[in-house]
Amino acid sequence: MYITEALAVSGFTREETLQFDDPKEVMERFAHLISEVSKDRPMFNSDNNGFDWMFICLYFHHFTGRNPFGFSLQNLGSQYKGLARDTFVNFKHLRKTRHTHNPVDDALGKAEAPLHLKQEYGMNMKL
Repeated sequence: MYITEALAVSGFTREETLQFDDPKEVMERFAHLISEVSKDRPMFNSDNNGFDWMFICLYFHHFTGRNPFGFSLQNLGSQYKGLARDTFVNFKHLRKTRHTHNPVDDALGKAEAPLHLKQEYGMNMKL
């Protein structure tokens, strides 16, 4: 089952989505990548936790039976507000890659912002 209007946002047809890689295999590869690059317990950090976290958590539990991030996460916007000591500022200007809604571009931009927080504010983080 799918919602036609929701699918339209992606720009893919239903037929195209049926040709995508098996989600179980994709999530298993994702879990493997996380274990390969994590120096410690991985921490999920995102801009829109309500959307990003629920999608990741649901897919990991549904397709692999566990979420490698556990049950906690951090919010990039809140981290920036705390470092800047201003609840009205927005971190999005810290991205170098333009936010295009292409998942690769958006992921790059969201990776650039915490790197800026580390360099500019001395935020302690494991990379």
